[in-house]
Amino acid sequence: MALLVIALLFIGVAMVASVGGSQPQLVAWHKQLGLALLVLLLVRLLVRSVTARPALPASVKAWQRHLAGLLHFALYVLLVLQPLVGWAMQGAADYPLRLAGWHVPPLVDADAGLYGLLRCAHGWIAYGLFGLILAHAGAALVHALLYRDGVWQSMWRVRSNRSRDS
Repeated sequence: MALLVIALLFIGVAMVASVGGSQPQLVAWHKQLGLALLVLLLVRLLVRSVTARPALPASVKAWQRHLAGLLHFALYVLLVLQPLVGWAMQGAADYPLRLAGWHVPPLVDADAGLYGLLRCAHGWIAYGLFGLILAHAGAALVHALLYRDGVWQSMWRVRSNRSRDS
């Protein structure tokens, strides 16, 4: 899912920077992948609610645990919010939206003023996501290369039938 998010960010940048013939194709990819991300994210949140997450090593300090929790919470909030804002933006602009050939009903009625607000919000959320992704990657690398405390390994461990921890 991380690669999909990063791809969407880069497609979004290319899309708004492009004035050539590739722009409509980039927009189409961005819409399809954004809706697909929303579906995958909702499935992931459902799975995450009933499965255990790897425990952090005891060596991880309380402030690091707290900061990691805040970072993950913020990532999930923005990851859910971003495609919802994009979906609403399409409705406000009265643009059709389809996923795998199916018509997706608009979240809001056509409204040029609302479209402008949502488009601005969509851009700022993208900046926020980019910053949080950099912070997450930086923290992961610090744990992998500097602390060598097992956090990196726990991120990549295959999750089995473990009970949900509270």
